[in-house]
Amino acid sequence: MLADKYLQDELNKFAKYVIQQSRSNLSKSNRNDTKALYNSLGYDIELTTKGAELGFSMEQYGEFQDKGVRGKSSSAKAPNSPFRFGSGTGKKGGLTNSINKWVKRKGIQFRDRKSGRFLSYQSTAFLIARSIYQKGIKPSLFFTKPFVAAFKRLPDELIEAYSLGLEKDLIKLTKR
Repeated sequence: MLADKYLQDELNKFAKYVIQQSRSNLSKSNRNDTKALYNSLGYDIELTTKGAELGFSMEQYGEFQDKGVRGKSSSAKAPNSPFRFGSGTGKKGGLTNSINKWVKRKGIQFRDRKSGRFLSYQSTAFLIARSIYQKGIKPSLFFTKPFVAAFKRLPDELIEAYSLGLEKDLIKLTKR
């Protein structure tokens, strides 16, 4: 039916806008280090008997970046986040390993306060990871903001597209 095609076209526009704005937000906020999250953003539209289903996909850590993570000892950075460090659900040492790779890639090394010598990458990564674990990650809302903005506009556009498709279907049926 044409109504389904118009519905699918509107959902495609909606999803493309959300993905494009999310990618733009990642780049503008300097959270696009390896482009893994940027490249993983995608969507899938599936037509069903009841209408259509739209699903978005991204790397698993994208949800943590978007919604933030409460720290073990403080939830000041992300008080409303559904995620929390120290809940026992994540893999052990995952944060430190990821931070270690990031520190090496960026060439970040702290200095020892007493001697002034550079600390190793592992020591620097441990200090950063411990701070993140205790204090949490602030939400970036790189995906949520464009989704909510596009969703506010969506109902009128969907109703219009679906009614246009139904109207054309009815015209076709009456010409037979």
